[in-house]
Amino acid sequence: MISLKKSMACGLAVLLCAMMFTGCAERSGSGTGSSQALEKVILNEVAHSIFYAPMYVAVEEGYFGEEGIELELVTGFGADKTMTAVLAGEADIGFMGSESSIYTYVQGINDPVVNFAQLTQRAGNFVVAREPVEDFDWSMLIGAEVLGGRAGGMPEMVFEYVLKKNGIDPEEVNIDQSIDFGSTAAAFSGGKGEYSVEFEPYATSLEVKGDGYIVASVGEASGYVPYTAFCATSSYLEEHGDTVQGFVNALQKGLDYVNSHTAEEIAAVIAPQFEETEEENLILIVERYANQDTWPETLVFSQDSFELLEQILIEAGELEEMVSYEELVDTTFAEKAVK
Repeated sequence: MISLKKSMACGLAVLLCAMMFTGCAERSGSGTGSSQALEKVILNEVAHSIFYAPMYVAVEEGYFGEEGIELELVTGFGADKTMTAVLAGEADIGFMGSESSIYTYVQGINDPVVNFAQLTQRAGNFVVAREPVEDFDWSMLIGAEVLGGRAGGMPEMVFEYVLKKNGIDPEEVNIDQSIDFGSTAAAFSGGKGEYSVEFEPYATSLEVKGDGYIVASVGEASGYVPYTAFCATSSYLEEHGDTVQGFVNALQKGLDYVNSHTAEEIAAVIAPQFEETEEENLILIVERYANQDTWPETLVFSQDSFELLEQILIEAGELEEMVSYEELVDTTFAEKAVK
């Protein structure tokens, strides 16, 4: 397990390198109204995934435009890169696991990155095996080679949290953390590993190709965890409070939509964001996430959820002691969005 000191040193090195060489894939969202009347907001998301369906509903239904926002959506491909964009001022808002805000706070950053809206309350990844497995048990992973995630990142830490909940020491599992985020499915198809921990649509695509079979949901096994949230620097929240409120209002509309519509209706709305995914697969994935209660009723990031996240970080060896909820979470905007 990587120590906090080593993790922080590596994180700083990555941030500095990324600031020098920035290259992100960009996706622009649609909105209503004239672009001249809208305020531009650059949002950097950690990944582009169906897991974040409420946000894409808000994009495609024009909710951001209704709130006076012209949204530019950029995919960072990793929490380290997304956080770098926020710290460097290349993004106004970041969307990633909140562990990144804790890491930067512990490093003593002058302008803390504050979480102001939680979007998902379950893990979004699944365990994929090479063959169908009836009555899967987590003990089957003992001694097996599993393609995992980056040390210190939410996917890997929640996976290890689930192992511990099932009485398994992560050291008993041969977890390969050497493969870049988003490349594990291709590596698995190429014959590497006995199991892989995959987000959608990669998990379903492996099934469609016959290269793997979903045998367990990490989200169901972990219970409720604050998996991803929106954040911005403290100074941005202070200087652009009205814009942030409009941003959160739009998100809440998207959240209300997914919690009141069928998987078919949701899939139809977000389809332009996932043109590479077949309609039937998109519906299946949305339904799978809805059935495991992925999306909360509101965007309020509770203190209990934040402290659970910190406990997961401590158990993973990435944090030495709890940090202040009040310093790193602001629920004002999310609370107003539901009034």
